[in-house]
Amino acid sequence: MTRQRLFWMVLWGAGLAGHNLHAQTGFAGLAQSPLLAQAASLPVDAGAVPTFEAGLPAEFARQRQALSLQRQEILVAYEKQQQACWQKFAVNACLTEARRARRQALDPVRQQELALNAQERAWRTEQRELRLQGKQADQTGRP
Repeated sequence: MTRQRLFWMVLWGAGLAGHNLHAQTGFAGLAQSPLLAQAASLPVDAGAVPTFEAGLPAEFARQRQALSLQRQEILVAYEKQQQACWQKFAVNACLTEARRARRQALDPVRQQELALNAQERAWRTEQRELRLQGKQADQTGRP
Protein backbone atom coordinates (compact mmCIF):
# COMPACT_ATOMS: atom_id res chain seq x y z
CA MET A 1 0.00 0.00 0.00
CA THR A 2 1.43 3.37 -0.95
CA ARG A 3 1.96 6.14 1.52
CA GLN A 4 -0.47 8.42 -0.28
CA ARG A 5 -3.25 5.82 -0.23
CA LEU A 6 -2.66 5.24 3.48
CA PHE A 7 -2.79 8.99 4.08
CA TRP A 8 -6.18 9.33 2.39
CA MET A 9 -7.55 6.26 4.15
CA VAL A 10 -6.64 7.79 7.49
CA LEU A 11 -8.26 11.09 6.51
CA TRP A 12 -11.46 9.41 5.32
CA GLY A 13 -11.57 7.29 8.45
CA ALA A 14 -11.21 10.37 10.63
CA GLY A 15 -13.85 12.24 8.65
CA LEU A 16 -11.44 14.98 7.66
CA ALA A 17 -11.35 14.51 3.89
CA GLY A 18 -13.69 17.32 2.91
CA HIS A 19 -13.36 20.23 0.53
CA ASN A 20 -12.33 22.48 3.40
CA LEU A 21 -9.68 20.20 4.86
CA HIS A 22 -7.25 23.06 5.41
CA ALA A 23 -9.81 25.09 7.31
CA GLN A 24 -10.46 22.15 9.63
CA THR A 25 -6.90 21.04 10.26
CA GLY A 26 -4.82 24.15 9.53
CA PHE A 27 -2.82 26.31 11.88
CA ALA A 28 -5.86 28.43 12.65
CA GLY A 29 -7.55 25.44 14.26
CA LEU A 30 -4.44 24.88 16.33
CA ALA A 31 -4.33 28.53 17.36
CA GLN A 32 -7.87 28.28 18.70
CA SER A 33 -7.24 25.11 20.69
CA PRO A 34 -7.71 25.34 24.47
CA LEU A 35 -4.35 23.64 25.12
CA LEU A 36 -2.48 26.29 23.19
CA ALA A 37 -4.39 29.05 24.97
CA GLN A 38 -3.53 27.46 28.31
CA ALA A 39 0.14 27.15 27.36
CA ALA A 40 0.22 30.79 26.25
CA SER A 41 -1.16 31.91 29.61
CA LEU A 42 1.61 30.21 31.60
CA PRO A 43 4.23 32.55 33.08
CA VAL A 44 7.59 32.60 31.33
CA ASP A 45 10.59 31.81 33.49
CA ALA A 46 13.16 34.58 33.11
CA GLY A 47 15.95 32.11 33.91
CA ALA A 48 14.93 29.98 30.94
CA VAL A 49 16.48 32.43 28.45
CA PRO A 50 18.82 30.56 26.11
CA THR A 51 22.48 31.07 26.91
CA PHE A 52 23.28 32.62 23.52
CA GLU A 53 20.91 35.52 24.31
CA ALA A 54 21.94 35.92 27.95
CA GLY A 55 25.06 37.94 27.01
CA LEU A 56 23.34 40.22 24.52
CA PRO A 57 22.30 43.73 25.39
CA ALA A 58 18.70 43.99 26.50
CA GLU A 59 17.95 46.24 23.53
CA PHE A 60 18.55 43.41 21.04
CA ALA A 61 16.23 41.10 22.95
CA ARG A 62 13.56 43.80 23.23
CA GLN A 63 13.69 44.59 19.51
CA ARG A 64 13.64 40.91 18.61
CA GLN A 65 10.58 40.36 20.80
CA ALA A 66 8.77 43.34 19.23
CA LEU A 67 9.51 42.01 15.73
CA SER A 68 8.32 38.58 16.77
CA LEU A 69 5.02 40.04 17.99
CA GLN A 70 4.58 41.95 14.72
CA ARG A 71 5.27 38.80 12.73
CA GLN A 72 2.81 36.81 14.86
CA GLU A 73 0.06 39.41 14.34
CA ILE A 74 0.59 39.31 10.58
CA LEU A 75 0.49 35.51 10.52
CA VAL A 76 -2.69 35.39 12.61
CA ALA A 77 -4.34 37.85 10.21
CA TYR A 78 -3.16 35.69 7.29
CA GLU A 79 -4.67 32.57 8.86
CA LYS A 80 -8.01 34.35 9.31
CA GLN A 81 -7.92 35.59 5.74
CA GLN A 82 -7.02 32.09 4.54
CA GLN A 83 -9.97 30.61 6.41
CA ALA A 84 -12.28 33.18 4.86
CA CYS A 85 -10.95 32.24 1.41
CA TRP A 86 -12.16 28.68 1.78
CA GLN A 87 -15.72 30.00 2.06
CA LYS A 88 -15.54 31.83 -1.28
CA PHE A 89 -16.14 30.51 -4.77
CA ALA A 90 -12.78 31.65 -6.20
CA VAL A 91 -10.61 30.00 -3.56
CA ASN A 92 -7.32 30.02 -5.48
CA ALA A 93 -7.51 33.69 -6.41
CA CYS A 94 -8.34 34.59 -2.82
CA LEU A 95 -5.48 32.47 -1.45
CA THR A 96 -3.06 34.04 -3.93
CA GLU A 97 -4.14 37.50 -2.82
CA ALA A 98 -3.82 36.50 0.85
CA ARG A 99 -0.27 35.24 0.26
CA ARG A 100 0.63 38.44 -1.59
CA ALA A 101 -0.72 40.54 1.27
CA ARG A 102 1.19 38.41 3.80
CA ARG A 103 4.47 38.79 1.89
CA GLN A 104 3.90 42.52 1.53
CA ALA A 105 3.21 42.88 5.26
CA LEU A 106 6.17 40.70 6.26
CA ASP A 107 8.72 42.47 4.04
CA PRO A 108 9.30 45.45 6.40
CA VAL A 109 9.51 43.09 9.38
CA ARG A 110 12.06 40.96 7.54
CA GLN A 111 14.12 44.04 6.65
CA GLN A 112 14.11 45.13 10.30
CA GLU A 113 15.17 41.62 11.36
CA LEU A 114 18.05 41.68 8.87
CA ALA A 115 19.18 45.08 10.16
CA LEU A 116 18.96 43.85 13.75
CA ASN A 117 20.96 40.74 12.84
CA ALA A 118 23.65 42.94 11.26
CA GLN A 119 23.80 45.12 14.39
CA GLU A 120 24.02 42.04 16.58
CA ARG A 121 26.84 40.56 14.46
CA ALA A 122 28.73 43.86 14.65
CA TRP A 123 28.29 43.95 18.44
CA ARG A 124 29.50 40.36 18.81
CA THR A 125 32.50 41.06 16.59
CA GLU A 126 33.35 44.10 18.68
CA GLN A 127 33.06 42.09 21.90
CA ARG A 128 35.24 39.32 20.47
CA GLU A 129 37.90 41.84 19.39
CA LEU A 130 37.88 43.44 22.85
CA ARG A 131 38.31 40.01 24.44
CA LEU A 132 41.20 39.18 22.12
CA GLN A 133 42.87 42.54 22.80
CA GLY A 134 42.58 41.88 26.53
CA LYS A 135 44.18 38.45 26.11
CA GLN A 136 47.00 39.91 24.02
CA ALA A 137 47.65 42.58 26.65
CA ASP A 138 47.82 39.88 29.34
CA GLN A 139 50.26 37.80 27.29
CA THR A 140 52.57 40.75 26.52
CA GLY A 141 52.60 41.78 30.17
CA ARG A 142 53.91 38.39 31.29
CA PRO A 143 57.68 37.78 31.35
